[in-house]
Amino acid sequence: MTDILNGVIVLSNFVLIPALSYGSQLALGALGVTLIYAVLRFSNFAHGDMMAFGTMATILATWGLQAMGISLGPLPTALLALPVGLAVAVLLALGTDRVVYRFYRRQRSAPVIFVMASIGVMFVYNALTRLFIGTSDQRFDDGERFLISVRDFRDWTGLDQGLALKTSQAITIVVMIVVVAFVFWFLQKTRTGKAMRAYSDNEDLALLSGIDPEKVVRITWILAACLATIAGVLYGLDKSFRPFVYFQLLLPIFASAIVGGVGHPLGAVAGGFIVAFSEVMVTYAYKGVLRYVLPPEMLPDGLVQLLGTDYKFAVSFIILVVVLLIRPTGIFKGRVL
Repeated sequence: MTDILNGVIVLSNFVLIPALSYGSQLALGALGVTLIYAVLRFSNFAHGDMMAFGTMATILATWGLQAMGISLGPLPTALLALPVGLAVAVLLALGTDRVVYRFYRRQRSAPVIFVMASIGVMFVYNALTRLFIGTSDQRFDDGERFLISVRDFRDWTGLDQGLALKTSQAITIVVMIVVVAFVFWFLQKTRTGKAMRAYSDNEDLALLSGIDPEKVVRITWILAACLATIAGVLYGLDKSFRPFVYFQLLLPIFASAIVGGVGHPLGAVAGGFIVAFSEVMVTYAYKGVLRYVLPPEMLPDGLVQLLGTDYKFAVSFIILVVVLLIRPTGIFKGRVL
């Protein structure tokens, strides 16, 4: 029984907890993508670099607070600086819509035109982020590193293996639950949320009902920018910040949205966890777990790893292709707010 518990702890440390944390980050990112698609009817390829820009603003504000000796004690100072990042990301999103997307929206351009424009915006965002903060890794997590440490868990349980839960992982999961609950409440219960749903369902009928389309567009960009920044900051706290990594995150984020049903908020959240668990489980070496479960003579010589960690994003691509081939609408029917 003790060996089984040790195996479960190893699995929790390297698969279950990281996948829950990573899935929470993907869910928030995919929720922003799916809102843009459902309301504005195009795939925003600049979403990953919007995450990077908002995170960059949060990091710069965090460094400013740290220089002034302001902190949150055991919690990351970035939580205190997050409103700055949110404000910068919202201004960036609204400014981009006014300068770029509004022109095409008034021309009633085809969705592919918006996609092409978003690719150009993506490169501009990426260049600005690298200009302001550089291209190297930036770590901005301070406070207590672990909520539960391996040593404390071993002393408490007497087991060989100790459970480790980073503060950033716990914050990520809690924040995801709160933010997703707020978004669902906003869409279902508020007047503005109902207007967004009506606009998404039938634009012409919504206009006849007196719904202000520009207000709907502004609120959509505000929500998407906030979700992108929160997801980006949580990812940076959990790992580290490098602008190019956020560009790479675009693939698993889009895979999450498509797996769940692009345009469907609940599907975006479900897809985020499906993609995250798939990536982590496929790239983990299970020998550390099996040595507690199997007899020594049955223990394999290899690492029992299906794919190396370098191929983590390839898992997202495979999932994306398979879903598009077998069930293009995703788990849930797409574009339903």
